[in-house]
Amino acid sequence: MSTDSEILSRSRTTPGAFAELFERHSVPVAAFVRRRVSGEAVEDVLSETFLVAFRRRADFDSSWESARPWLLGIASRVLKKHRADEARHWRAVAASADREEASNEGGIEGASTRLDAAAAVRELAPRIAALSARDRETLFLYAWGGLTQEEVATALGIPVGTVGSRLNRIRRKLAPPGSRSAARLTWMGKEDADGRLGASA
Repeated sequence: MSTDSEILSRSRTTPGAFAELFERHSVPVAAFVRRRVSGEAVEDVLSETFLVAFRRRADFDSSWESARPWLLGIASRVLKKHRADEARHWRAVAASADREEASNEGGIEGASTRLDAAAAVRELAPRIAALSARDRETLFLYAWGGLTQEEVATALGIPVGTVGSRLNRIRRKLAPPGSRSAARLTWMGKEDADGRLGASA
């Protein structure tokens, strides 16, 4: 099977080869985008992400086998044009959290880890929305994009040490020690071997 780097290299002389990259990564990129915006904005962001990637395919660093960090970095930049859509999305998530809190009286003890993680994200929605744009971007790429700290650094074009510092700051802001959210966040972090925050939410 060809690596992403090989596909992109081939697409420079045979543009049609780029379709292989779309088939390989469109679903995870769309899933990442869908957590940030909804409705028609998802298709708009997805289309523009791959259009930008196609136009810039000659700039891809051939030393990287996977194009996912590069694609999610492009998607993150495209999403900046959809801040109003994202704000509406987070208001809806926060409202959903309020409704669920009122109806469940104590959450979902006994449910699966995946459902607990999703509930925790809804519960933390107001705090996530209050993060700075750069901290939120780092969190989403790490937690929902499924990237390692090194890959987040690649996607955002920043040092890996900066990614680590941001994630530590984000953990403190999202769940102060001793809170119920802190316990859920710890559980979410332990769900995946690399300690990813809410990767399965």
